[in-house]
Amino acid sequence: MTITVITIIIAVIFLAVGLFVLRAFPGLRAYLHFRGKRLVTCPETHKAEAVSVAAVEAGLGAFFNEPTLRLKECSRWPERKDCGQDCLEQIEADSQRCLVWNIVSKWYEGKKCVFCQKPMGTLHDWDHAPALLGPDFKTIEWRDIDAEKLPEVFGTHQPVCWNCHVAESFRRLHPQLVTDRPLEIRSRLERKA
Repeated sequence: MTITVITIIIAVIFLAVGLFVLRAFPGLRAYLHFRGKRLVTCPETHKAEAVSVAAVEAGLGAFFNEPTLRLKECSRWPERKDCGQDCLEQIEADSQRCLVWNIVSKWYEGKKCVFCQKPMGTLHDWDHAPALLGPDFKTIEWRDIDAEKLPEVFGTHQPVCWNCHVAESFRRLHPQLVTDRPLEIRSRLERKA
């Protein structure tokens, strides 16, 4: 092989890699943009429903310059799997506003733990998930609640930090291992009231 043939092969390889990288950025951006569970208002029932977009397909569509958006799962499936997926218009209009993580973060924003009164702070994926105190005085992590029920749960529950959630869960599950001191009981009851 001559130098010119090798140079042409190297140039073609660099061109192919450059083209791939150039197309990969929009695909990766589309994938990252559309991943995650979302809350939308179902056009048929006019109720909150949890949906997930087929983010991999959206990323591949952007890579091949054929944007496609469809649902991967919905809280109304499998009964209504053949619906028109008209709720995708809400996601296309503002995909970040209906992202469950953003809805939960916004709800916890500026709130304090009902037990220790510490500010909740900004939520992060790598942190322990905060919890909620229900009317029955039991705590539950927000991630353990079906996403489509979160809006109504936020109306009846109060915020609880991770540490207090663990302590209260232990107190509820193993009362024989917990010793309450009268002053602590009184202060806890006053905070709950």
